[in-house]
Amino acid sequence: MEYKKDWEATKQRFEDYWKGENTGRPIMRVTGVKEGNYPFHLPADIKSKSLEEKYYDPDSIVRRYRYYCETHEFLGESFPNLNADFGPGSLAAYLGSEIELRDNTVWFQDCVDDWSALPELKFDPENKWFKKHISLFDQCKKLIKDDFPIAIPDLMENVDVLASLRGAMNLLYDMIEDEDEIVKRVQEVTNCYQQYYDAFYQYAQYDEGSAYTVFQIFGSGKTQKLQCDFSALLSPDYFDTFVLDSLKQATIPLDHVLYHLDGPDAIKHMDSIMQVDGIDALQWTSGDHGPDGTLKDWDVIYDKARAAGKQLWIKVYSGDIDDWIRNTERIVKKYGSKGLFLYFDDMPIDQAHVLMDYAEKNWSDVQGTF
Repeated sequence: MEYKKDWEATKQRFEDYWKGENTGRPIMRVTGVKEGNYPFHLPADIKSKSLEEKYYDPDSIVRRYRYYCETHEFLGESFPNLNADFGPGSLAAYLGSEIELRDNTVWFQDCVDDWSALPELKFDPENKWFKKHISLFDQCKKLIKDDFPIAIPDLMENVDVLASLRGAMNLLYDMIEDEDEIVKRVQEVTNCYQQYYDAFYQYAQYDEGSAYTVFQIFGSGKTQKLQCDFSALLSPDYFDTFVLDSLKQATIPLDHVLYHLDGPDAIKHMDSIMQVDGIDALQWTSGDHGPDGTLKDWDVIYDKARAAGKQLWIKVYSGDIDDWIRNTERIVKKYGSKGLFLYFDDMPIDQAHVLMDYAEKNWSDVQGTF
């Protein structure tokens, strides 16, 4: 792999992580900005000139990412992987929504006025957005060859897709007024989800595995993140009615699954989520601009995940490097180094080496008290 010298060891450590059997320190995403490049900025001649170029131009996407790779060092289990995403929840676009580009995100315009007038939601290889996205993947893959993987896009699934198609408030009323119709539509999304995944997987396959971009994970075979952000608006009974079975079905064709739990209002569904055998690991996001994953208040989430035999994925960003080390040490001492993934944002290369040295000396083969 270009830009990653110890790729074979990294790949094996990911494989051990998914089983909760990694030895030494925890799995760590640590990427250092090389000297003279911090804070990191793209040069004017590389930076995209428009939103269309930013999201849709393969030459621009690959050129920008290669510059990133050349100015960063991938330490620990961080590894280069290209993001050619159309935004979070692009499955909605393949099923009829229009895409609205923003500088830092993408919105999908609701398009369903009446479910009864809408045909079955199913895989459509002729959908304009799907064709555009697959073409982008094909062109990017040709440009990067086997230098590094192109990551699976953030497709999203179950009611999160329906919320994009219908609008969140309308979907809540629909769930109350016509449960059978929404259960049916969730099943339709579930039925076609894997077909869309497999279409991108043809290009995302790398060294007998695949990467998922946002959370920087890799695993043998089919690796993916699953979620239901809409669950923050649902009671536990509604979650079990509309989401739980879809999650169980979605895990069956996949080899490694990380569940993305987003926001304090989603915590109430932990007991149901932990019933899904196909979920291997849990990732917690505390909400926009919330404290990072090391806060002691979040232990209630990690306790349930550990009790269910799931691995942990924890993002560390609150404070400075001294805070990161102190707060992470609490996590490592409680939950141990096995089955633990620690994600750190990009940092100056000297800090990255300090962090890695500390982890090797202090967080290796920790049993944990939990």
